[in-house]
Amino acid sequence: MQTEKYRGYTLWGHAIQLREDILQPERFAGSGTITRDTKVIEVSGVLGTFETDEEAESAGLSWCRAWVDSH
Repeated sequence: MQTEKYRGYTLWGHAIQLREDILQPERFAGSGTITRDTKVIEVSGVLGTFETDEEAESAGLSWCRAWVDSH
């Protein structure tokens, strides 16, 4: 999980490991969560699947920044 402060919010980028079959390569679902103080403001849901956990977390953070910028 990656986190960053952005315009008064705390942004969280999440990676959830997906593995349907042991013979398939690892994939990660990405999502984002926006909080202010201790309150959850918005949650993205699954944004897509990615080859690495870093890519999934980065997608979550990008979604969070875009949400903050549009509100």
